[in-house]
Amino acid sequence: MSVEEYWNKINNASAKVSSLIRSYWHEHSDWTSWQFWIILACLIFPLIVLLIKLDKEKSLQILFFGYTIHMLWTYTEIVLIRLGYMDHHYFLLPFLPQAIGITSSLLPVSFMLLYQYCVKHNKNFLLWTIVLSAVIAYVFVPIEKNIGFLAILKGLNNFHIFLIDIVNSMIAYGLTKFFITFYRK
Repeated sequence: MSVEEYWNKINNASAKVSSLIRSYWHEHSDWTSWQFWIILACLIFPLIVLLIKLDKEKSLQILFFGYTIHMLWTYTEIVLIRLGYMDHHYFLLPFLPQAIGITSSLLPVSFMLLYQYCVKHNKNFLLWTIVLSAVIAYVFVPIEKNIGFLAILKGLNNFHIFLIDIVNSMIAYGLTKFFITFYRK
C-alpha cells in the first residue's frame, strides 16, 4: 500500500471515529447531562481557586510549572487513549482532548498549589508529590471509575497512574528549576 493510500484509509477511519464521538457526545455527554456540569466544574473551579491562592510574586514560575504539568498529562492521556489503556466516557466537547477538565485544570492546579506550598515553606517537593499522587491515584481515580467517568483498560492500574503523576511532576519540577537557574545567570 502506498503512503497516499495509507493516509486515505487513516483519514477515512478518523472521520468515522470523529462522527461516532460527536454522536456519542450529543446522546450522553452534552450540556443536558449532569456529567457535563461536573466536568465543567472540574475545569472552572480549580482555576478560580488558583486565581485566589496564587502567589503573585512567584506567579510566572508557578504558572510555568503548571503549564508543564498540563502539557505532560495531556500528551500522556492522548497516548494512553490511543493505545487503548484509558477512556473518558464524558467530556466537555467532542473535538477537545477527552479529559480537558482534569488535565487542563484539576491536575495542574493541584500540583501548582503543592509546588507553591513547597517553595514557600521550603518543603521536600518529591515527598509531597508522592502524597498528592497517591491521593489522585488511590482516591480520585477510583471515584472517577465508580461514577463511570473513567475506564482503565489493558492492565493499566492505579499504581501506574501514581507513577505517571510522580514522573510528570518531577519532569515539570526539573524543567522549572532548569529555567529558573538559566534565567538567573
